[in-house]
Amino acid sequence: MKQSVKLIAGNWKMNGLASSLVEATALKSALEADPADCRVALCPPATLIAQMAWQLRGGSIELGGQDCHAAASGAFTGSISAAMLADAGARLVILGHSERRAGFAETDAVVAAKVEAALQAGLEPIICVGETLEQRQAGQAVAVVADQVAGSLPLSLADQAFAVAYEPVWAIGTGLTPSLDQIEEVHAAIRAALIARLGPAGQTAPILYGGSVKPSNAAEILAVPEVGGALVGGASLKAEEFIGIIRGA
Repeated sequence: MKQSVKLIAGNWKMNGLASSLVEATALKSALEADPADCRVALCPPATLIAQMAWQLRGGSIELGGQDCHAAASGAFTGSISAAMLADAGARLVILGHSERRAGFAETDAVVAAKVEAALQAGLEPIICVGETLEQRQAGQAVAVVADQVAGSLPLSLADQAFAVAYEPVWAIGTGLTPSLDQIEEVHAAIRAALIARLGPAGQTAPILYGGSVKPSNAAEILAVPEVGGALVGGASLKAEEFIGIIRGA
């Protein structure tokens, strides 16, 4: 199912200082001069969200966080709640990224709890799924992502805005990209898993592709059936590169 409006979201990861805000304002200026045919979001480090919200006020760029705690508040030193993200100006939040799953041992159940917290705070979650190289080579990619969809998406998403992002772990930051046929196969499997999990609500949520997306391959990837946008890592740090991907939509 083709999405009428795609979502192109930039994940800055643990990159960016106040000096990096010039890239966000350059992106805003570019989109004001030539508006995009898609939704555009930036997900900077939490330290920059409030400043970036001020810099981007009045523009079309949406802001997101990169993670949130499952609890609304409490004795969780160093953590950030979904309500805090919203208060700083975020409207979306990335959850269950492979770097969180692998580096912080986040299970599907943990991700699902964070999704619930995001919904309670009025944030639109972008829920990440994806297989490792070993799982891909073992022919398990479709089964792995279907299981992650079933385990990471609470039923409360059925009447809420959300997106799923397919990020093959082996393609993140490596320069490697699955073939278009491989992307189409997994996105179709995710759509089937969404419908199985959420019923009719699973038919319309955008499924983003992430993993070494760049201006040179964005248009062909975004034209694949069931690719409803992109979750972009390093290429979103520079306005010139990111706008090249946005134009591919």
